[in-house]
Amino acid sequence: MTPLSERMCREIPKGTPPMDLAQVNAHLSNLPGWEATAGGKAIAREFKFRNFYETMSFVNAAAHVANTQNHHPDLAVGYNSCRVTYSTHTVGGISENDLICAARIQGLGDAK
Repeated sequence: MTPLSERMCREIPKGTPPMDLAQVNAHLSNLPGWEATAGGKAIAREFKFRNFYETMSFVNAAAHVANTQNHHPDLAVGYNSCRVTYSTHTVGGISENDLICAARIQGLGDAK
């Protein structure tokens, strides 16, 4: 099976059910630091950096990933941290697209 970080997001039709929490947790076991939040309707991780410049470099790289995948997170940006939250609105919870983007962003934050 192709690793999440090598997959591409796909359009998910309205009415598609969200992933169940057991499936999500199985994938999250391979994404250190990520957790299911919002009652299992989102995944999130806080990334820490040494300074504002590194934080903003990460934010810009994460924005690039979001645009190439056409799947956009909520970002909460501070001086030396960025909390990334993914949820798929069309399914009302977590989809494979959220996990794909988390895996792609995981590599950015861990590359310091």
